Amino acid sequence: MEPILKMQYLRKYYGKSPNQVKALDGITMEVMPGEFLGIMGSSGSGKSTLLNCIATVVRADSGEMILEGTDVQSLKGRRLSEYRGRSIGYLFQNFELLDNLTGQENIFLPLSLHNVPQAEGRRRLTELASYLEITEVLHQFPAQMSGGQKQRVAAARALILNPKIILADEPTGALDSKNAKALMEKLEGLNRQENATILMVTHDSNAASYCKRILFIQDGVIFHEIRRDVPQESRESFYGRILQVMAQLGGGSANVL
Repeated sequence: MEPILKMQYLRKYYGKSPNQVKALDGITMEVMPGEFLGIMGSSGSGKSTLLNCIATVVRADSGEMILEGTDVQSLKGRRLSEYRGRSIGYLFQNFELLDNLTGQENIFLPLSLHNVPQAEGRRRLTELASYLEITEVLHQFPAQMSGGQKQRVAAARALILNPKIILADEPTGALDSKNAKALMEKLEGLNRQENATILMVTHDSNAASYCKRILFIQDGVIFHEIRRDVPQESRESFYGRILQVMAQLGGGSANVL
């Protein structure tokens, strides 16, 4: 099976010597179709820069990034807009919902931005709203929703156009433990049932325990990898192995198991 996303020797530096920061220092990695991959590391390790490079919010200084045969680094104009709108779905930490739009209008926003008829998204919305349990808030404004409902509406928005890969940036960061667990169970279900490819940056070991594989980044370099090779391995066991690695980095998380 060919990887859906492949990076080779990706570099992103900020500033100049002697104060230069090597946010990404030669990252080489692959994401397989249908994978739920976690990226972990301490603050300043480069994990968010990596996600932003994939999203083309930040452009890498050098290296190669290929999504299904397309050189992402070379995209410009309309092709870049299509990539951002159709190839990737972005789930932010702070929801990024528009306060003056209802839940449904927020979810349909990508359709409008990319000239896709709303009729095309209605069947998909019905499926997503039912699975994410947000049907009752579709006609409410964000101010009328709980934090968990806002993030699930944001998840539906990220998924409405069936992107090739979902980028989740600390998706549980603004949620309490109950809503964080509920969201991760939904993302895990989408990965399992729809074969959705998810790349998630997180500092939360509990959230990461829902992943199938985790890459640990330190000082812009991938230094360790763990995976749930054995299907029978419990999430609690995987969580324990994550904590062992994070202990080396001085990281941890609250218990939402």
